[in-house]
Amino acid sequence: MEIERKYLIHTLPEHLERYPYREIEQGYLNTDPVVRIRRTDDEYTLTYKGKGLMIREEYNLPLNEASFVHLKEKIDGRLIRKRRYLIPLDDGLTVELDVFSGDLAPLCLAEVEFETEEAARAFAPPQWFAEEVTFSPAYHNSSLSRR
Repeated sequence: MEIERKYLIHTLPEHLERYPYREIEQGYLNTDPVVRIRRTDDEYTLTYKGKGLMIREEYNLPLNEASFVHLKEKIDGRLIRKRRYLIPLDDGLTVELDVFSGDLAPLCLAEVEFETEEAARAFAPPQWFAEEVTFSPAYHNSSLSRR
């Protein structure tokens, strides 16, 4: 189960270079239901995501590089490329800040994952977060792959 809230970011936090990051490529074999392939640095996964906005089922299976390359030829829509920064918050939470490249630039989205729905609802975002888009399907990466 994935429980997360998502926000647009208009101004990046200072000293972004201080935070660890991952280079991500991802594409969608299907968007209803969501079936995604992803390369995160040198790791490869196939993911199924159920319906939902703030809360939804998510299952990840490992892939090898050859399988990823083979499936990448079969994606519908664009291949999404982004750099994901991992920025710690209080209470042990982490912001996953996605800075998109290519034709999705200069889009920046921040996601925060939670252990419980109650924790997600109680979350007070930092001041550098802009409007919340958790409940807007337009900002799911599967939707962005088709725009």
